[in-house]
Amino acid sequence: MFWMGGRLATDLVEISHEPSCLDDGDFWAVSTTFEGAFTAAKFATVVDADFPDAAWSPIQSQWHSVPNEHEYIGYVERIRELIAQGWVYQVNACRRITTDDTNANLRGLFKGILDNNPAPWASYLEIPNLNIASASPELFLQRLGSRVKTSPIKGTQLLGSSEFGVKDQSENIMIVDLMRNDLGQICFPGSIAVPDLLRDEDHPGLSHLVSDVTGKLRSGITWAEIFTALLPAGSISGAPKSAAKRIISELEPTVRSTYCGVLGWVHGDQAVISVAIRTFWRESDFIHFGTGAGITWSSDAKAEWEETQLKAERLISIIGGEIDYENTIKLNNKVIHTTNINNPCSFIFVTMKEDSS
Repeated sequence: MFWMGGRLATDLVEISHEPSCLDDGDFWAVSTTFEGAFTAAKFATVVDADFPDAAWSPIQSQWHSVPNEHEYIGYVERIRELIAQGWVYQVNACRRITTDDTNANLRGLFKGILDNNPAPWASYLEIPNLNIASASPELFLQRLGSRVKTSPIKGTQLLGSSEFGVKDQSENIMIVDLMRNDLGQICFPGSIAVPDLLRDEDHPGLSHLVSDVTGKLRSGITWAEIFTALLPAGSISGAPKSAAKRIISELEPTVRSTYCGVLGWVHGDQAVISVAIRTFWRESDFIHFGTGAGITWSSDAKAEWEETQLKAERLISIIGGEIDYENTIKLNNKVIHTTNINNPCSFIFVTMKEDSS
């Protein structure tokens, strides 16, 4: 099953891991991981409908963060050091929050999110080996024929706070420029435009700084070429994107997986696809949630940690459970252990060891 924006798709026909499948003109739900794994699900029945009713019992178990606060602050300071050395301008630094509530039903969880935290690009996907419930506020790609639009978010604060500062504005403009470059790889020269720059956009409990970047696709561009040019999204990687990806790969203690990928639908030359942030996903007996913040030279490490808290706590408060910031969590009879960081500019490492308890 797939649902997004009042569109319900059922009766699974096929699952593909090749973007070329989207060129057949049929309706596909699409999901990618941050690391680039692609999954598309074709459905036979697509109707306009509300999300089906589903029971939800709040989660009772604790959520565990990797990295913890001390380690995340060290990660941010390391990024600032790399910025000072000239390796990168901006990096989106993320962490994963996990619970092992095996009774939790993501379908019910998503219904609870829709009722209490309606998001413009909320979506749900449930197919074999993949279950995602997203309350995304960010548009990755909207396509109508040859016209495309992306709307990166950079800048988050509590609803009703003062105007966004210079740090948020400069970060947003930096990512807008990156997305202009990405779209330029697949669009006609001269067609790239920024019709809306640095607008405040209100969401439940939070305000975001958003811009729109548009373009006209070159004739004959395939979906595979579109995804190759645009993934991962600039807002959740960094600038330059290649350098930011290398830093993320080296410094983050877990893969992002579904978090910071994309989720949405494609139907021929039309599409609505979100950035998979504010997103829950299931792996085995665990439910994961990701949160992050954009880091620039002017970042305050403690404030960036608090921004990740801001993004996580509203949704966690809706679905239940408390966040425990201990630095050890059991996954599949193993222990993910993050080292203590005495030097705030040292790297973060992850070791895997058998659980002896």
